[in-house]
Amino acid sequence: MDKDIQKFIDFVMESQRICFFGGAGVSTESGVPDFRSKDGLYNQHDVQFDMYEPEYLLSNDCLVRNPKVFYEYYRQKMDARHVSPNITHKMLAKLEEMGKLSGVVTQNIDGLHQKAGSRVVYELHGTTLKNYCMTCGFKYSEDYIYDSNEHIPTCIKCGGRVRPDVTLYQEGLPEDAVSGAVNCIANADMIIIGGTSLKVYPAASFIRYFQGKHLAVINKEPLDIQLDPVNDVSIVGSLGDVFKALYEAIEAN
Repeated sequence: MDKDIQKFIDFVMESQRICFFGGAGVSTESGVPDFRSKDGLYNQHDVQFDMYEPEYLLSNDCLVRNPKVFYEYYRQKMDARHVSPNITHKMLAKLEEMGKLSGVVTQNIDGLHQKAGSRVVYELHGTTLKNYCMTCGFKYSEDYIYDSNEHIPTCIKCGGRVRPDVTLYQEGLPEDAVSGAVNCIANADMIIIGGTSLKVYPAASFIRYFQGKHLAVINKEPLDIQLDPVNDVSIVGSLGDVFKALYEAIEAN
């Protein structure tokens, strides 16, 4: 086994308050495109949308000023209802069940951590699993926008516009998720940073609250982050490969 993966497994085995901080790379192995990679949503060319900047299509401005475009893009690109969790999602849920993982802090909106069984999930950018009326606040299931026959889905209670419970560009992060995430990171004895470029702020800045013993970074591209050669580890590669090895090690014990 790769010595860095073994080192990671050893750190996990000795830790009791692990916090996982993840980004798009966690879900790409389930087939969900990320936003910034060469194959991500940012670089997908769609005749219907290529006149707009990708950030605009997922912005509050687009929702308010150009709602038909917003909802069409959202329906085409954000529907993860039929996507299954992968080994990383499942192992994180397993670590929580074992009492070793305190929580998942995620920048993803696809709900795959919950589908895998994780209970403590801090969704910094909201979720596609929930929708609500912008006027009266009435809540709707994840299917409501995707299955609506209206170009702009409306509330059955008041006729207001129904929007996804997702943090769009130009919007602040949800306060409950932020406070929960910061608390999880600050009290962790180990933090695993996985599948994120750490370029999306303010979410990426929360890492500074970590004061624990072990920091592990798993990403397909190396990150510019200072590591302790004894207590930390960086693995450039697939999250799935690393968590598969962790699964096998736990099963062997």
